[in-house]
Amino acid sequence: MDMDHGSGMGSSGPACKISMLWNWNVIDSCFISKQWHIRSKGAFAGSCIGVILLVMSVELLRRLGKEYDGSLYRQFQRRATASANGSDGAVLTFRATPLQQLIRAFIHACAFGAAYIVMLLAMYYNGYLIICIFIGAGLGKFVCDWFVVKIHTDTLLEEGGSDKPKGIEETTVCCA
Repeated sequence: MDMDHGSGMGSSGPACKISMLWNWNVIDSCFISKQWHIRSKGAFAGSCIGVILLVMSVELLRRLGKEYDGSLYRQFQRRATASANGSDGAVLTFRATPLQQLIRAFIHACAFGAAYIVMLLAMYYNGYLIICIFIGAGLGKFVCDWFVVKIHTDTLLEEGGSDKPKGIEETTVCCA
């Protein structure tokens, strides 16, 4: 089910090929808008590289959000340690400042927006772009989300040598 969009052959060349079924279209493919009209194999290769970089940026923004939250947490921990001074059983509550929350929201909105554009690109069912999305996701995870766990040995000794690793807080970790 190919649909032709655009002005046709008369004014600016061939119309966009948009397919709502799995396809391997290259030349005259259009993505998201008629301005993203692929007229050469080089332009398509550039689009593929751009899609890979876009998906990698989603992973980078996710990591940036985690790192920023971790930074806020460590800041709260330092303040809690400084204010505890030997008190027993105190519960301290810290909230992000409006600026910190605005930064968190901005990072989230950028990641969400980029992920939404990736989803729209996937809906063109172009096999090449979908493969590029997978490549971008893999490269993004490899480059931006290196797995690191910090284990404090003094904590392990206090807990009797627990075999559960500390620092794994990812919601996708299943059945731990």
